[in-house]
Amino acid sequence: MMSCFLLSVWRSSLILCLGQLLRCGEARVKTEVQAGPLYRVLGAPLYITCSVSGFRSENTDKHFEFRMTKPSNPNFEIQIISSHEDTFGYSSHLTRVRKNEITLKRLSPNSVRFEIKSLQKTDEGEYECTAVNLEGAYDGEYSDKTVVKVIEDSLSVSSSASTPLSLNEGEALTLTCLASSSTSQHTHLSVAWYLHKDGQEDAQPIISLNRDFTLSPGQGFERRYQAGLIRLDKWGEASYSLKMAEVEPSDQGRIYCQAQEWIQDPDGSWYIIIQKNAEEMTLTVKATGWNFTQSSLQEGQELMLSCNINTQDVEKRFFSVAWLKGSVELARIGPTGVLTVAPEYSVRQKNGELRAARTGNRDYRLILKPVRTEDQGEYICTVWPQERGQDDTFIEGEPKDSSPQRVSVSATVKMQQAVNVAEGGGLHLSCKVDGVQGQLSVTWQHKSTPTAPFTEIISISQEGVTEIAEEFVSRKVKVMRPATHNFTLALDEVTLSDSGVYQCAVSERKPNGKTHNQAQTTTVTVTSIGKLYTLMGVSLSSRKTRVTVGEKLELMCRVKGPHMPVTVTWSVQREAKTPDTILTLSPDGTISWSADQNHYQLRVESRKTEVMYYLLVIGTSHREGGSYQCNVSVLLKNVHKELKASNQLSVIVINRGTASLIFSLFPQKIMKMLSPFLVSRLDVSPIPALTTNMNTDITITCSIITKTSESSLYSITWLHEENAGNKTIVSLDRNSIVTESQVDLRQRISMRRSKGPTFELIIRQARISDKGLYTCKVGEWLQDPRGEWYLLSTVSKSTVLTITEPANDLRLDKKEQQLTAKEGEEVKLNCSITSGASGSSVFYRVIWHYAAHSSSLKKASLVELDHTGLVSYPENKDIRGLQERLRLSRPTQKSFYLSIQKAHEEDSGTYWCQVDQYQLDNEAHWQLKASDSGGAIKVSESNVIPKTLTKCSTLLSCLLGTSLVLLLIVSSLQALPCVSV
Repeated sequence: MMSCFLLSVWRSSLILCLGQLLRCGEARVKTEVQAGPLYRVLGAPLYITCSVSGFRSENTDKHFEFRMTKPSNPNFEIQIISSHEDTFGYSSHLTRVRKNEITLKRLSPNSVRFEIKSLQKTDEGEYECTAVNLEGAYDGEYSDKTVVKVIEDSLSVSSSASTPLSLNEGEALTLTCLASSSTSQHTHLSVAWYLHKDGQEDAQPIISLNRDFTLSPGQGFERRYQAGLIRLDKWGEASYSLKMAEVEPSDQGRIYCQAQEWIQDPDGSWYIIIQKNAEEMTLTVKATGWNFTQSSLQEGQELMLSCNINTQDVEKRFFSVAWLKGSVELARIGPTGVLTVAPEYSVRQKNGELRAARTGNRDYRLILKPVRTEDQGEYICTVWPQERGQDDTFIEGEPKDSSPQRVSVSATVKMQQAVNVAEGGGLHLSCKVDGVQGQLSVTWQHKSTPTAPFTEIISISQEGVTEIAEEFVSRKVKVMRPATHNFTLALDEVTLSDSGVYQCAVSERKPNGKTHNQAQTTTVTVTSIGKLYTLMGVSLSSRKTRVTVGEKLELMCRVKGPHMPVTVTWSVQREAKTPDTILTLSPDGTISWSADQNHYQLRVESRKTEVMYYLLVIGTSHREGGSYQCNVSVLLKNVHKELKASNQLSVIVINRGTASLIFSLFPQKIMKMLSPFLVSRLDVSPIPALTTNMNTDITITCSIITKTSESSLYSITWLHEENAGNKTIVSLDRNSIVTESQVDLRQRISMRRSKGPTFELIIRQARISDKGLYTCKVGEWLQDPRGEWYLLSTVSKSTVLTITEPANDLRLDKKEQQLTAKEGEEVKLNCSITSGASGSSVFYRVIWHYAAHSSSLKKASLVELDHTGLVSYPENKDIRGLQERLRLSRPTQKSFYLSIQKAHEEDSGTYWCQVDQYQLDNEAHWQLKASDSGGAIKVSESNVIPKTLTKCSTLLSCLLGTSLVLLLIVSSLQALPCVSV
């Protein structure tokens, strides 16, 4: 071991000496590693790149050796690894080399990378890379060194959420990552959020904040980042928040944050010394879906396709929804609710066979009735999100399709189960053939009793040729084919003998030549007009005849008697006007609307001895108040003949509030008159009386303490009683728009609304004319289901405002003052108010006066600071020099200072101040309210020490050293004038 050490030392010394000698000329070979020190984290990998240049054989692999010395023994060199000798390393490192924990990876023929997989504390030291010379002669530098420092791992990374989270598509996601390091080295942190999808090997970055605080979105997330839907915010020193405003199905997977700690090496490059991931959070995103009705129908039935949108904030967003059969679009509902139908389906829509509507915030429904055989096939629902632009145009987003659903339609023959018809009326029997593919022929047959044989009435062949039986040739009978598979028997002016069983026999010739026969029967009863009128009864009722605005109203029209095709008409009479028809229900189920059908629903319930017709009024408003009636008629000779009319039913619509209890206590006529006044729970808090000084700001508060509804709006009017009459100061409608205000008061009086709601009347710089009685009048408004606003009631509260003028008790400090000052120094004179009004409405003017002791000046005005803040100097040539050295100050509202800069002997005399108090009157004119003068401030001549004497004395003291000489010179100089220095 010692010999190896000596050999190593000798070899290093030899290479060093040769290198020093070669430096005298131009060296050919040069070996380089990264400059140190290199700070690396305990447990992290270490990489040192070593390269050599200058060898004659550039393309031949060079061999390298790595050694190190530790700080504890810098003279002992430890061999670690060699590219050409497996047993090169000492035992302390050879085991790690054999376990590939320490490797030497070749990068090129002239460079290698030394790697330690996991740094230990003992790996700290100075590392040397040596390029093995196989050329014989030495010419250059064959080794280079760098220092490695091993520091502790202080990086901490954690996430706010680790439990699985499930969100709907479009919902918001917020995750927080805490990342910090306590290392003593200067390092930077970078933080990134990653998404690891199931089935993918690598995670993809969502967004990252690099070491120089630059944000970068990951691939696939750029669009949402630019739209502001994905953000990464840093809070404080260690908190990094990921915010995804609208998650998408592609966001599903495991989300985690990763922090990297960077350090800048001496060569200027940045290096990741440690990297850590926080715990993963599993996110499940429920994609937008559609509840699609799969149906197996018979022709003629109703096919209903319901499309349901599952996404966040669907109430605040816009969508377009379309239904497609295969690749053909049937209908589409736009973002504003407008329905468009494909041209090939427009006729069916016009005939009421195709209907589509939005039935809820998330629900859209398409109805085909009657369904046809050609309607069978595969259907999908497509949804486009729509974004409203600044110009109110819509921008269409990416479409999303539902899973396809198949609808099958089978063939059937249908007829009415039982038909009642009035004598002399028309009989219409419909025979619907559903699900057929071949050509059809139809024969209508009749028998008067169940046991009698069928006799033929009329038939229509496959070619459309009609043949009438001999018995019915003289009758008004015909067969119609309104649709391909719909056949109608029409027999006018029926008699009592036309009662019995009718049969529709259908023969279908299929494409393969075979014939398929089907038949369906129904019973027809012909009732005489006299009997029909006797048997039939019509009545109208309702569980509630007094309803609150917004409630549902259900009216029940009960038709008793035999079941027969009748026409039911609903009407309402408002006030003294003629009745308005709401709708007419035909025997075939067709509804003819005269009113807005969005506010009504009709339901028919057939019972054994009666038929109930229900009219449901959705969201009643005051417009629905009135007398309702239902009328029943039959069709005789193409004319509707009224059979019976129901009773009239009065419905009263009241405003929301507490009136329902009172209504139960009084007769209907009285309550009908009182109903508009017994509805509101509105109340306003009392307004206390106010007393304040003139020229101050006043706020009168009017607060609503109880209200009828959270959706109520309020109109506000402030009134001021003037000369025994009320004057409107300002008025706001329910939309907070000013509808009335006094032009001359707009600069001083305004109104403000705050939470509660509270309405504040603000009067600025109050005047005497502002006093009096103020009234706050509040009107409460509600919106009925039709969207119309109505006034429930008004509540008023009043208060008295008293304006007072401040007391005029101005008093100044009268105490006489004596001031002593040396020439050239500053003299400060004080004038103080000892009592008097204060506040923002009080203003003062101060005038400083002066009377000289040694001249004729007895009362000269020196300077004036008026009540508006303007400083002026009265013209007086005798005191112009003094005025130029005056300075005014006012540290408080009641203190005035006058400073004399560089006092002169001639400034001595008597000074005093005069203070005047001003206020603004109602017309904004200044009024003098009080005046007073302060005590005299005397600066006497004896109190001013001439500066020239002081200078002369000082000069003599400097020139004479002894008291004798001083006396002699003073005596000789007494006759001389003293010269100012």
